[in-house]
Parts: sequence; structure tokens; C-alpha cells
Amino acid sequence: MLTPTALSSRRASCTTKRGPIVMTKRPSDFATLHQIVKAARENLNDNAWDYVVGGADTETTIKRNRHALDTLAFRPRVLNDVTDLDISATLFGRKLRIPVVLAPIGSLQDLHPDGGIGTAKAAAEFGTISFLSSVCKPGLEAVADAAPGENRIFQLYVRGDDAWVDDFARRAIAGKYTAFCMTVDLDHYGRRERDIAKGHLSTSRRTMADNEDFQKSLNWDHVKRFKDTHDIPLILKGIATAEDAGRAVELGVDGIYVSNHGGRQLDHGRGGIDVLPEVVDVVGGKAQIIVDGGFMRGTDVVKAMALGADAVAIGRLEAFGMGAAGQAGVVRVLELLETEIRICLGLLGVTGYDGLDKSYLHRDVSMTPAHVLSAFPLLEEEEY
Repeated sequence: MLTPTALSSRRASCTTKRGPIVMTKRPSDFATLHQIVKAARENLNDNAWDYVVGGADTETTIKRNRHALDTLAFRPRVLNDVTDLDISATLFGRKLRIPVVLAPIGSLQDLHPDGGIGTAKAAAEFGTISFLSSVCKPGLEAVADAAPGENRIFQLYVRGDDAWVDDFARRAIAGKYTAFCMTVDLDHYGRRERDIAKGHLSTSRRTMADNEDFQKSLNWDHVKRFKDTHDIPLILKGIATAEDAGRAVELGVDGIYVSNHGGRQLDHGRGGIDVLPEVVDVVGGKAQIIVDGGFMRGTDVVKAMALGADAVAIGRLEAFGMGAAGQAGVVRVLELLETEIRICLGLLGVTGYDGLDKSYLHRDVSMTPAHVLSAFPLLEEEEY
């Protein structure tokens, strides 16, 4: 099994690397997701790799994200005609080929030179939506110019006053972004000890080092003011309780993004999918719900849909695709997830997500000790 030490080590042949390397292997050669993870590890140096897989303090929240998913077992139905499956979904009026979107990652440019352009183009090519982080290069306008179309959502870390936020909102609207996402779980920056031990600061962390008090002072009045001021759907990312989801809906928030920041902020948080049911109940269809946190396989996506999510956001898996082969690597990740989702739905005996509910799930024991890559058991046999 991969230990934390093994996960942090790299092959001897990679010891001289200083930055991300573009994969020369054809993405079509990747037949499984674990091969993409393996290729990303081979391409990325220790700093970039640990930025992707690391979390806050003891990394307990990362483990709980996977444990929560791994302890949900399926209760399939049989003798149903599943000849014709519809595995598409809709988010903010946009049809998604599968209910998977690309989460905002601040330091994509540390994983591949294309940065946010690569993931935006991948989303457009495949037929889904990508989130662009405000600290991801090359920035809001450059990504919009390089990947035109309304399949992009802009995500903001607040580092300025109301006028500063308004400027980003107007630019996002002008750039035809589908929605505006405000991160609300970054009042303090989590201690990621993998990075601290090496003295590493990602490019996004360096960008966010100034004016942190604006994020710390963010409150519900700011949310109301934004809704009263701007004509663009608003998503709050970092919701982790029914109480906050309910308050957001009362203020007219359009999207509830259930997230614990991939376990990178608050240690000892709950698994993302464990939070989902209470949020679904309180939202009651008044807003669309996105969830992230350890989602690595098509079966993970189907579990979230059975519990009432509208879409699942992938972050680390997106990063592995970028690290493995840039834009083409991310497209291949989505293609493989599509295959897994299709098989899962068919074997559950349903033809679409509207045929699912929580009766298709059962809480059971996990067969795998939880860690950041426990969804990829074939990596246990690889040299790391």
C-alpha cells in the first residue's frame, strides 16, 4: 500500500526536475485513471506533487473525504431495460455531457504552462464547465479570449473592498462567464505541512499573501450586497453545514458549493459527501448544488447524484490530468469518468439520475484504508 512517505517520494530518474514537464505519451494510451495519476507523478517535481496531494495539518479531512465515499455501498436493481442511458446533466442552464465540472485550482500554472487556458479548453472540448480561480494564470480575460463560450465560471478569493469585488464581477459578466463563485472557507490559510517542511510557496499562495483581512471580514452582508448589485448567478463555495446553506438560499444565492477545500484548510472536517444530504434537504431545490471532496471515480459521482447533487467538481483528478498531459490529459480524465459513470448507472438498473435516490445506497465498511490516492489500488504495485 502507498504510505504517506511513498506518496511524497519520487523516482530516482526524476531527481533533477525543476518544473512541470509536458507528457509526450498520447492521452489515448491512458486506459485507466490510475495510469494518468502515475504519469502526473512522473512529470511533476516534489513541490508541485505535494501541492496537489497535500492537505492541512494531519490531513485527516482528506482521509475522511475518501472514507465517506468508500463506506457507501450500492443497492442495485435488476431486470430493468437499460439499453438507452442518459448520463448528461444541466447546471445553470448549460447542458453537461456528464455531471462533472472542473474545480478552481489556484496554481494550475505550476502543473502545466497552459494554466487556466488548458482546463477551460478541456471543458469546452469535452462538454462541461470549468471554474477559473482568481489566482490562476493567465487571468480572467485571457482565459475568456482563449476559450470563448459560456462554459466557464469565475471563482474569487476576496482581496479587496466592495469596489474591487464589483470590478471582477463586471469583468466576469463582460467575459461571458456563466456564474460568479465566491470562496467563503479561506478566512485563514491552512497549514499544509508538506509545503512548509520544504519551504515551498505555490504561485497562488504568493499571490494571495497580501490583503488577507478582506477575506477574513467577508460576511453575509457582502453576499446580500452582491446579489442586490450584480445580474450574474452567485455561487458560494465552501459550504459545510445545513445552517449556512439555508442562510445562503434565504439571500437568493443561486449555487451552493459543498466543499471542505479538498482537506486543505480546516483539519478534522467531515467528508464532503457526508455533508451533502443535509444541504440537499435544506436547499429544497431552491439552488443548484455542487459538491467536491475526494471524488476520483465514476462511482463516486453516481453516489453524489443519488444523494441529490446537481454536479460533482473534481480538483485533484483535474490536476492529475493537467500534470499528465495538459488539456488532452484533462479531456481523457473526463472520458474515463464518463465510461465509469455509464457502466455504474447501467449496473444499478437505471437509465438516468432521475431514477436514483438514497435507497440505492447503503452505509457499509470500507475495504481500503483511506488516503488521498486510495481510489487507485493499482498504484500500490508501482514504484514510487
